[in-house]
Amino acid sequence: MRNTINFNDNWFFSKDNIHWENVTLPHTWNAVDGMNGKGEYYRGGCFYAKEFATPPLYENTKVYLEILAASLSSKVLLNDVEIGSHECGFSSYTVDLTPHLSESGVNHLVIRVDNSERSHIYPQMADFTFYGGLYRGVNLILLPETHFDVSFHGAKGLAVTSEILKNGTAAILHLNSWVTNPSEDYTVRYTVTDRDGNCVAEAFRPSSAPKTDILLSHPHLWQGVEDPYLYQLTATLIYRNETVDEVCDRFGIRAFHVDPEKGFFLNGKPLMLRGVSRHQDFLYKGNALTPEDHKKDADLIHEIGANTVRLAHYQHSREFYDFCDEYGFVVWAEIPYISSQNNDPAAHENCRQQMLDLIYQNYNHPSICFWGISNEITIGGEKPGLVENHKDLHNLVKSADPSRLTTIAHVSMLPMDSALHGITDVESYNHYFGWYGGSYEKNEEWLDEFHSCHPHICLGLSEYGAEGIITYQPDEPKCRDYSEAYQAEYHEHMAKILMERPYIWSSHVWNMFDFGCAARNEGGTAGRNNKGLVTMDRNIKKDAFYLYKAYWSREPFVHLCGKRYALRASESTVIKVYSNTPLVTLSVNGVSYGPLSGDKVFVFENIPLKKGFNYIHATAGSCTDTMTLERVDEKPEIYTLPQEEGEGDGVTNWFEQADTNALNTPMEFSAEHYSVCDTIQDILENDDAYEVLAGFLSSVTGMKLNKSMLGMMREKTLLDMAGMVGSMGNTDNIPENALQIVNDALAHIPKEQ
Repeated sequence: MRNTINFNDNWFFSKDNIHWENVTLPHTWNAVDGMNGKGEYYRGGCFYAKEFATPPLYENTKVYLEILAASLSSKVLLNDVEIGSHECGFSSYTVDLTPHLSESGVNHLVIRVDNSERSHIYPQMADFTFYGGLYRGVNLILLPETHFDVSFHGAKGLAVTSEILKNGTAAILHLNSWVTNPSEDYTVRYTVTDRDGNCVAEAFRPSSAPKTDILLSHPHLWQGVEDPYLYQLTATLIYRNETVDEVCDRFGIRAFHVDPEKGFFLNGKPLMLRGVSRHQDFLYKGNALTPEDHKKDADLIHEIGANTVRLAHYQHSREFYDFCDEYGFVVWAEIPYISSQNNDPAAHENCRQQMLDLIYQNYNHPSICFWGISNEITIGGEKPGLVENHKDLHNLVKSADPSRLTTIAHVSMLPMDSALHGITDVESYNHYFGWYGGSYEKNEEWLDEFHSCHPHICLGLSEYGAEGIITYQPDEPKCRDYSEAYQAEYHEHMAKILMERPYIWSSHVWNMFDFGCAARNEGGTAGRNNKGLVTMDRNIKKDAFYLYKAYWSREPFVHLCGKRYALRASESTVIKVYSNTPLVTLSVNGVSYGPLSGDKVFVFENIPLKKGFNYIHATAGSCTDTMTLERVDEKPEIYTLPQEEGEGDGVTNWFEQADTNALNTPMEFSAEHYSVCDTIQDILENDDAYEVLAGFLSSVTGMKLNKSMLGMMREKTLLDMAGMVGSMGNTDNIPENALQIVNDALAHIPKEQ
């Protein structure tokens, strides 16, 4: 019988193959420097080594090493012989150790893992840390010579697809398994058990032709968060009267479709998909998470009441997909074809490999309804073959899994008439109006305009969000002040307008949790993106978390906002409350205010504060929440973002100081001086040219973009950037012939020879 052995203990790790330290898997070498804010975290090859004794083996037993993930590429050496490799940093794979086991019984295993940049391995560039390491651990799998295949794309060798008959009283289960070394002596037995362990269906097939169908009467459907009912399918390999191998997987029976006007339907019922996105890292753990860490994330997403999760921007762990099945989250799963396409022909083959790994390894999860083929791929410039590659990936998905839909996340600046539209089954956009430029009212304007122009396209909002750092507590929140209060105000608007638009087939907050980005250093916080509704250590739920809980959760609650704004220097204040109940009453120092009726957001104006401590108590039905505010003489400086960190009011109009003599002058270009035709990467290498670029962008977007953020668009020209800004509609501050002015300023800056 199959024996899976946890193989995570007693490893040695080295960056230089000389100095070694003892580690336990999962492990990443970027747990700390991957959040340094300098973009200088270690990317290169490292070594994991382990000595082990050959386990006791029956005759003809096979020994496989299962590597659950190795970022971004890896090679396996056993007893100084290279026996396997993998160049997909987020999927699992297996290596057959059997032919190379030492006759002495003592084996030396080395896995070289490398997260350095390679032209043919995705992701190429992105706004998150590319942690290196064996960050999901490894297993040994002992198998008989004839067994369920473990080598095909690292999958289980077992697949089930459900088809609900029209009358709903029965379902057909399409079953398949893959057997290595089949023969007439071997039989595959399938058993389907319900949640209580009762066998509800059974079938037998020869091992050489294991594919079959089963009719299941009166199936209990997987109905998302409402009723995430799961069955279990077990495939048993029988040699005459002896069971020699067995694999099992849970599955759900469900059908779904998307309508361009009415949105998502699950088993014929409309289900407005509203939820969050998730990255797989944790403060000072990097991406080396335990099953308990994954469970905590799933619990928090369940608590907020989300019914969908976008798992960005790569394949996530087995455990997390399992939790999504259990909680009923509808999942968008995707590959790291993100930000920039590399022209290396091998890069597209890497895309195809990662897509097939993602599909085959996660085929049986009922939670997964959408396969994402790319994210913001044009932010690095539109490359030759881009459209053709997307069409090929869509067709690849359909050939491997016709039961699910393909999707794509477009960058905000992608034109409404782009050739990338219409390739996937459904589409979404990443929009940050109200954070990276424009006001948050621009979101519904843009969405309604697109829907009007393309009524046949199923449109979603795959990313939207604002930074929220709990240190900053302004009295008048503003865009780009990085405050928890502005983040909450922004999401108040977004949650409302999204619930008013059923044609939005899904929306995903960016992000559920703050996450690591070694190149970021903004808002006084280095090395991370702070758009999460929960802090990166999972210890603090920001106010915006409770705003969405008010919209999505059925569990009654009440939450007082502004608890981190504990010291206030005013005689009266505004108290904001979030609740999913219709009435809220406030008590301040024993004086009652209300009850106040409302819908999700309750605002109590002109609440008096006495000197010293003030005790605030909110009541909604049987739910209560409390906080203490101290009235002080002067507001602490720490509550205000330093002006040099701010974006918005402190941004000047660069064009007011620029030389406008170039307004009517034809643009000139020379190899010796900079111009708008140079790439962002080239411009960033010169401080004076960077100042022109930053001044131009700050004037037209109302924000300051640091070098790390601009580096995301390093392959674009400034001419491309101008077009992107124009397509977002942020043109009020751009004078006529602005490009001539910018080009003239750059033309006075010589390039270093």
